[in-house]
Amino acid sequence: MTPELRRSLGVFDAVVIGLGSMVGAGIFVALGPAAGAAGAGLLPALGLAALVAYCNAMASARLAARYPASGGTYVYGRERLGPFLGYLAGWAFVVGKTASCAAMALTVGAYVWPEQAHAVAVAAVVALTALNYGGVHKSALLTRVIVAVVLAVLAALVVTVSGSGEARLERLALGSEVTVGGVLQAAGLLFFAFAGYARIATLGEEVRDPARTIPRAVPLALGIALAVYAAVAVVVLAVLGPSALAASPAPLVDAARAAGAGWLVPVVVVGAAVAALGSLLSLILGVSRTTLAMARDGHLPAALAAVHPRFQVPHRAELAVGAVVAVVAATADVRGGIAFSSFGVLVYYGIANASAWTLGRSHRPLAALGLAGCAALAFALPPGAVLAGLGVLAAGTVAYAVSRGRGPGRGREARPRR
Repeated sequence: MTPELRRSLGVFDAVVIGLGSMVGAGIFVALGPAAGAAGAGLLPALGLAALVAYCNAMASARLAARYPASGGTYVYGRERLGPFLGYLAGWAFVVGKTASCAAMALTVGAYVWPEQAHAVAVAAVVALTALNYGGVHKSALLTRVIVAVVLAVLAALVVTVSGSGEARLERLALGSEVTVGGVLQAAGLLFFAFAGYARIATLGEEVRDPARTIPRAVPLALGIALAVYAAVAVVVLAVLGPSALAASPAPLVDAARAAGAGWLVPVVVVGAAVAALGSLLSLILGVSRTTLAMARDGHLPAALAAVHPRFQVPHRAELAVGAVVAVVAATADVRGGIAFSSFGVLVYYGIANASAWTLGRSHRPLAALGLAGCAALAFALPPGAVLAGLGVLAAGTVAYAVSRGRGPGRGREARPRR
């Protein structure tokens, strides 16, 4: 009998885990690159990214309620579309989110100790992997604290900057430099920030009453994140303008300085580090659970399917994921991984929408919109990221073919369920 994980998460904890993934990435990392692509079109891009994310969130929620097991779209694709597309979703998620983990770890290093960013990043990965090893409930408690701190910092920034007199609404006006392609690319980059609700679905085996909890937690977490993103994006764009925002490596810090609120700078720095830690914590949780599901089905080494007899967590998968992320964090670039990660995650959600299409006619309009949105945003990303992403998918396809060729029993070949 396959060991099961402990169901300890309610709606509040699930929402907090989703927020812990989303808030840190979007606010402190993705706004600058997105402004570089879209200029003053940043706000329409944010709305477009949120629309696609909503479609994906509803597809994920409906599927997770029906298949409350760890693995997210890896499980949904396998059950609804067949083993290969399920595997491809899991592969895209694990690879793309490993890049996200490294980016979040490096964000911690860049804010805490810029001269030793890589060393701090590796230390953060080691510390959070050890925390996850002790059980997901402990991780959820820490995430709750992190989210509270980050939201307080962002609220202070919004109130202070908007009331400083330096914010100019005319800087939000769309100019001739805004293009459809730029807005699409910015939306693809900002989608990186909304993908945190996937943590709720991939933790499906550890959620109490998943049929009720997941459909409530996913849209709620997404809605709160969108409200926070919109408020921060408006005030930062209004005080810095599109060009300065695009050029800034730390736009929230620069916004505080431009508003004459020097006292707020160290607060924002601490908030950024805490937010990145929260994102990293939830990302490691999600990647390790998908790794667990793929190992159970024979697509990754069987040793990674082990569940700790005392803590009831996938301890070997967590250690393996932590080791890989630590190696990547030692050499990676913070911004360089955003587009690559976004491509992988958009592929992942494209398969989720295709899976939701099979649930029945009532689900098809939203699923079709989500699938089209994922495709448009994925291929609007910078060409280097698209080519790298396609290369990784090709490598995963070859690995799948090799594992299939080893003979029967090398994977769970579930037939699609219509």
